[in-house]
Amino acid sequence: MEYRIDSEYTLRRNKKALAIRLLRYFKPYLPLLALNILFAFLINGATIIKPYIIKYVIDNYLALKIYAPDVFMRMGLLYLAVVLAGCGLTYSQTYILTYIGQKIMYDIRNQLFTHIQNMSMKFFDRNSSGRILTRVTNDVEALNEIFSGVLVNSIRDMIMILGIIATMFAMDASLALISMCSIPLIALVTVIYRRAARKNFMRMKALIGRINGFLAENISGMKLVRIFHREKEKLEEFQKLDKEYFDTSLREVVLNSLGRPIIEVINTLVIAVMIWYASGRITGGYLEIGVLYAFITYIRQFFAPINEIAEFYTSIQSALISAERIFDVLDTREFLEDMERGRHVKRIRGEIEFKNVWFAYDDENWVLKDVSFKIEPGETVAFVGATGSGKSTIISLMARFYDIQKGKILIDGVDIREYNLKDLRRQIAVVMQDVFLFSGDIKSNIRLRNSSITDEDIVRAARLVCADGFIESLPNKYDEEVKERGCTFSAGQRQLISFARAVAFNPAVFVLDEATANIDTETEMAIQQAMANISGGRTTIIIAHRLSTIRNADKIIVIDKGRIKEIGTHDELIKKGGLYRQLYEKQLSYQCIA
Repeated sequence: MEYRIDSEYTLRRNKKALAIRLLRYFKPYLPLLALNILFAFLINGATIIKPYIIKYVIDNYLALKIYAPDVFMRMGLLYLAVVLAGCGLTYSQTYILTYIGQKIMYDIRNQLFTHIQNMSMKFFDRNSSGRILTRVTNDVEALNEIFSGVLVNSIRDMIMILGIIATMFAMDASLALISMCSIPLIALVTVIYRRAARKNFMRMKALIGRINGFLAENISGMKLVRIFHREKEKLEEFQKLDKEYFDTSLREVVLNSLGRPIIEVINTLVIAVMIWYASGRITGGYLEIGVLYAFITYIRQFFAPINEIAEFYTSIQSALISAERIFDVLDTREFLEDMERGRHVKRIRGEIEFKNVWFAYDDENWVLKDVSFKIEPGETVAFVGATGSGKSTIISLMARFYDIQKGKILIDGVDIREYNLKDLRRQIAVVMQDVFLFSGDIKSNIRLRNSSITDEDIVRAARLVCADGFIESLPNKYDEEVKERGCTFSAGQRQLISFARAVAFNPAVFVLDEATANIDTETEMAIQQAMANISGGRTTIIIAHRLSTIRNADKIIVIDKGRIKEIGTHDELIKKGGLYRQLYEKQLSYQCIA
């Protein structure tokens, strides 16, 4: 099944199956959950007993005009003790529930992030970063309420409702029956509310995903937006999305606001009917005043959990939709990379061979067509071709970010699919044109949490690629802060840090994916010198933008429209007078004009 997370906004799975799967996350916390349910019984007992204490005082003393200060003191202290016990238990229950909810959120986020990290690049090609972000943040957070409150509180509310019903029937059956008359009406209101709310919840989920996707895309492309003066148009686009979300949120507020007042009106009507009915019985001597007081209090307590259970539908509906989308990601196996299986290797020699390789990103439009070449260990090989010819795709296939449809890719004579993925990727270091630096400092960006890389290794790598000059000139040197994406450094400085990172990892294969395309001549010369220093004994692959930088390559492979057109040295290809010579002369003419 091809999975695209941007279209999943409706419930397709069985609700019961989703709920059961969610409940499994409670398993490690069952003792705490059982303790909370015990607390729920005790809290409800404290809540139910309070009106009974007042009823006892009214009927046995106040109604009879008996003054008993000792009894009043004892009853007052008992009431206070019950209230304090209820408060203490409620605090403990809330704390434990919050702890359970946060721990489960922690578990799910880690499970989800680990799973996403093991996805192949094809998954990320087909799903936007904004919507993936929504799964790990908004959708996981939507589950928080159900884990940290809804489940135990709904049990508590049901216990409360049953306890109040039992107490009311024990005190007076006729008044209890009057109280129960409201239940069908409340059920009708709840059904109508659920139908209206469900569609709104789904729309809100869809809109928050679209907003996250829009923001992620536009923040990444902010420079482009400003270069082409598209701020106004992008703002209008965002305002349209935001207005849709505002209107949908407003509908949710209206729906939520209507529920409680309607139930409160029903509650008041029931109390009014009860007072009218009880008044006649009290004056006739058939009912005690304390019983009426207790019933009025119990009805208010009775409607509070009913109201809460009705409102839980919002949380449950939202949680089930989010749970389904989270489980859709967790159940996606098509793009899952097995990082543990395969042949382990400590160090490859660096022999790379493509045999009749065919590859397409979408299984239809071929990007590489019958590509064959061989790179010997320690060779420096350059790939040349127009934009979109397939050069970068070849690099992605070497690191097995994608699997080919036809042919074979061999490393040291072994099919690439037989290698353990972690070991394979450990052998290859790629320096890309668009450098990505993480927030942190220079040292952490070179080390990338690899504990085997020492501070001395970092300094040595920086010196080798001529990055030590600018790093040592910074106020904090290797501890200099790196902001998001390295925005405070020049393109050349970012490239040198990236280059030092690749060297520090000591790979068997170096790949420069148009790494010198956006840097100044001085930095390029430094990198050329660094390449000469470190390429000895390592296979080095260069995707060239400036053809003058690859003249000394052992082999140049020319690609055009996914096919290999020429292979040879610079001098051989110039003499041949083919596509490479055309590209070379065209670039020379541009340089002369410049």
